[in-house]
Amino acid sequence: MSFIHAEYPVASGDYTRAGEASADIKRRLKQLGVGSDVLRRVAVASYEVELNLVIHSLGGQLDLDVDQNGVWLISQDVGPGIPDLSLAMREGWSTANEEARSLGFGAGMGLPNMKRNADDFEIESEPGKGTRISMRFNLA
Repeated sequence: MSFIHAEYPVASGDYTRAGEASADIKRRLKQLGVGSDVLRRVAVASYEVELNLVIHSLGGQLDLDVDQNGVWLISQDVGPGIPDLSLAMREGWSTANEEARSLGFGAGMGLPNMKRNADDFEIESEPGKGTRISMRFNLA
């Protein structure tokens, strides 16, 4: 399998383009012949992390890296950070604004869905600075 690196800038509040990065990620992985189980898990996690960038951050970037061993998704934003990670990881907990909720987002399943679908999940956040999420999906 060939190596791929792609970068996707994601703007805060850009609901019209929300989902474009995750759709491109799914298309690229499908072209590489990634199996349907891994493809599904990456598609769910990439959509959730992309929407979190749109809804909760002040903007950021989603990076995709693929090699023969796995798929890596890394999300880095520029704030506002997550004050209580343990609370944010609870299913149903959300700080989504009214605009996001009116569009059907903000159910509080984003971080739990990312963790559930990734083989490895790491999150680091500092209030006022931002959040970094790294996810790995095994191909072997």
